[in-house]
Amino acid sequence: MKDILIADRYRVDRKIGAGGFGVVYSGTDLSSGEEVAIKLTFIRDNPEVLQGEKETYEALKGGVGVGIPQVRWFGQECDFYVLVIDALGPSLEDLLNYCDRTFSLRTILLLADQAISRIEYIHSKGFLHRDIKPDNFLMGVGRQGSTLYTIDFGLAKESKDAERNKHIEGLALGGTRRYASINNHNGREQSWGDDLESLGYVLVYFVRGWLPWQGLKAATDGDKDARIKEMKEELSGEELCNGLPGEFTTYINYTRGLAFDDRPDYAYLRRLFRRRFRSEGFKYDNFFDWTEKSFNETRHH
Repeated sequence: MKDILIADRYRVDRKIGAGGFGVVYSGTDLSSGEEVAIKLTFIRDNPEVLQGEKETYEALKGGVGVGIPQVRWFGQECDFYVLVIDALGPSLEDLLNYCDRTFSLRTILLLADQAISRIEYIHSKGFLHRDIKPDNFLMGVGRQGSTLYTIDFGLAKESKDAERNKHIEGLALGGTRRYASINNHNGREQSWGDDLESLGYVLVYFVRGWLPWQGLKAATDGDKDARIKEMKEELSGEELCNGLPGEFTTYINYTRGLAFDDRPDYAYLRRLFRRRFRSEGFKYDNFFDWTEKSFNETRHH
């Protein structure tokens, strides 16, 4: 079989994922030998989504270590629009599966610290992510192996556009229902607090390996959304985080309490988790559960 080349430079190797907006492949930059990620969408499907995503990545471009992959190439190839970005490691969802569906408190606190910083960075550049979930956080590779990256800006929006629409009601649920904020369920325009509230549900999911509204039975998708919304509204931060360190409750209550125009205090949220980290006697050595597990597995072979 002949290699599929993009822009005569990027070889398409194997499929690694599929989202609402196209298919993602692992590939190789033939001029440098580096691995890359290649996202393809059919031109007739929704070209402006990938174009918008490319523009968001470029607007978010920072130095090394801000946890946003760089765009290598964007353009049209045959019947596709193609976005080539830096290759990254596994997603937090993949790693949760690898670690038997639960992370230690230590790993969760390390991830929370970086995730809050990523969201703060995205917001500081004038964007809302609007689809915060474990699949959209990936670990880096090589020297960036302990850096958390945020990907998939297909639903991202500029905060000034959200500001203009903040009075609109009855919007369709956007993003992923499992981690959606209560405002999002209620058809309201999302703001900074919604990204952080979604992250709160992600963190609780990491502690437990599941969320209480997973697996609800309903006749239709609409009914399911309604049941999940009801459950989120009924469960206070205290009930949702019952048995977890108090910082999780504080985080959920704080983020749920933010009004549309409230600028979150990101430093306060990081401090919450850092204090708990230190009081547990943990060390900042970027040693995560999966690092330990793969280290032990190699040792036993």
